[in-house]
Amino acid sequence: MQTSLFIARLIGPVMLVVGLAVLANPAGFREMAEEFMASRALMFLSGFILMPVGLAIVLTHNVWTADWRVLITIFGWLNTIGGALRLFGPLFVVRAGHAILRQPHFASIAGAVWIALGLLFCFFGYLH
Repeated sequence: MQTSLFIARLIGPVMLVVGLAVLANPAGFREMAEEFMASRALMFLSGFILMPVGLAIVLTHNVWTADWRVLITIFGWLNTIGGALRLFGPLFVVRAGHAILRQPHFASIAGAVWIALGLLFCFFGYLH
């Protein structure tokens, strides 16, 4: 449980701030995402960072229970897979990213999801 609390305290505030930033400036977020996907170096670097972060979470917190802690495990696996895809299949990631960015309300939905998850992790990490 201590590992769950530590990771929730670590990622909760970050997710909350990212979500607020996306909602505060959705046009800027779209522009930044387009620039990111145009850079092979940034794509590689993000995979190089994201995969070990995901693996660190999975190796220390591979908890498959029917409560909030499973969200941390899923987050770790998604980061691991997302990092591997950026390293191994960057063109797939770019195509998928462009398709997602074409959706008119994507930034608002993404920001709201990040805020909700950030609040959830902050609640369980700091208050529960």
